[in-house]
Amino acid sequence: MSELLLSRGKLALLPLALFLLLFLGAGFYYQSQDVEFAFYQLPAPVAVLPAILLAVWLSKESLSHTISQFTEGAGHQDIMTMCMIFLLAGGFSAVAKATGGVDATVALGVNLIPAQFLLPGLFLLGAFVSTAMGTSMGTLAAMAPIGLGMAEATGIEPALMAGVLMSGAIFGDNLSIISDTTIAATRTQGCQMRDKFMENLKVSLPAALVTLALFAWVSPQPEPVVVEPGNLWLALPYLLILGLAVSGVNVFAVLTIGILSSALMGLWQADYPLNSLATDIYAGFTSMQEIFMLSILIGGLSSLMRHQGGLDYLVGRLHAFSQKLSRSAHASHSFAIAALIAVSNLCIANNSVSIIVVGEAARKLAIHGEIDPKRSASLLDIFACIVQGLIPYGAQALLLGASLGISPVAIVPYVFYCYLLALVAMAHMGWKLVRG
Repeated sequence: MSELLLSRGKLALLPLALFLLLFLGAGFYYQSQDVEFAFYQLPAPVAVLPAILLAVWLSKESLSHTISQFTEGAGHQDIMTMCMIFLLAGGFSAVAKATGGVDATVALGVNLIPAQFLLPGLFLLGAFVSTAMGTSMGTLAAMAPIGLGMAEATGIEPALMAGVLMSGAIFGDNLSIISDTTIAATRTQGCQMRDKFMENLKVSLPAALVTLALFAWVSPQPEPVVVEPGNLWLALPYLLILGLAVSGVNVFAVLTIGILSSALMGLWQADYPLNSLATDIYAGFTSMQEIFMLSILIGGLSSLMRHQGGLDYLVGRLHAFSQKLSRSAHASHSFAIAALIAVSNLCIANNSVSIIVVGEAARKLAIHGEIDPKRSASLLDIFACIVQGLIPYGAQALLLGASLGISPVAIVPYVFYCYLLALVAMAHMGWKLVRG
C-alpha cells in the first residue's frame, strides 16, 4: 500500500514538472533566438494550463469532484486575500508614479548623495525606493536611466553600476511589506507582515551594512552629478505607508491610505487631476494581472497535487533528507526550505511565482521542524530574492542589461548584497545546525 501511495505521489508532481518544462523550454528557445525578455515570451498563466489539464487527467476522482477540488484551491481564502493585496499594491504604485512620487524620491536622494559616496548612496536610495514601492522591477525601471547617465558622466563601469542598482532593488523587494514576495510568503506561511519584517531584518540589515562598506571601498572618485531637485512632499506617502505598516496597521488599510494620500499630495503639489485617479488605479490593477491570474491557477493546481499526494511526497523526501543533516529538526528543516525555494526559483526565474508554487510544501516542512511561521516566511522570501538577483535570465537582470547596454551575465559578479545576504542567512542557519 505504501509503495502505491509513493508511486502516486511521484506522479502527482508531474504537472509541476510539465509547467517548469514548458516555461523553461520556451525561455531557452527564445533566448537562443536572441529575443528580448526570452523567459517572459510564454506567459506563466498560459504555461500552467497544460499542467492543470494533466493534473485533472491524473486524478482518480470523478471529473466534477476533481474540478471542485481545483476551484476550492483557486478560491482559497489565502489566495483571494493575496490577490486583493496584489491589486491594492499595484494601485498604490501606479498612483504614486503618476503623481511624481517616484521621480521626486529618486531625485531627492541623488542630490543628497556626496560624490565620494556615490555607489553606497545609490544602494541606499535603491533600497529605500524599492522598500517603499514594493517592487524591484519598478525600482529598476525608475533608476536604470539615472544609473546609465551617472555611469556615462563619471566613467564608472556600467556592470558595477548595475550591480549597485540590483542590490538596492533586491533589498527592498525582500523586505518591503507591499512586495509581492512578502505578500506571497506571509500568506502561504500564515503569519503577519510585521512579524516577518522584523524577522527578515535580523538577516537583511547586517548584509546591507557590509554591502555599504564594500561599495564605499570600490567607489571611484567621480565628479558630482546633479539632477532636477525633487519635491519632498511627494515622497511623504511612501514614508507614511512604511510607518503604518511597521506599526502593525492592517495591510488593506495601509495600501488604501497610501493611494488616497498619494492622490491628495499630487493634487496639492503637482496639479494631479483627480479625474485620473480611477484610471490610474485601474492601470495599477492591470499591472498585477499576470501574478493575479497565476496565483489563482497555481492555487488550484496545488490543491489537485495535494489531494493526489504530490506535496506529501515532496515534503516527505525533504523531511527525510533534512534529518540526515542534523539532530536539530529546526535547523535541518530550515536548510530544506531554503533549498526548496532556491531550486524552484532557479527553474521558474520569478521569485513571487516560486513562493506561490512551493509555499504549502514549505509550510509543511516548517510544521515538521517546529519552525515559527514568521521564520519560514522569511526564509522563503530571502532565498527567493537571492536567486532572483543573481540569475542572468531573470527580468531584473534583463532590464538592467538592456538599459545599460551590457550583458546580463556581466552584472552577476557585482550584486554584492545577494552574496552577503546568502552568507548571513546560511551562517544564521549554520549556527543553529551546530548547536543542534
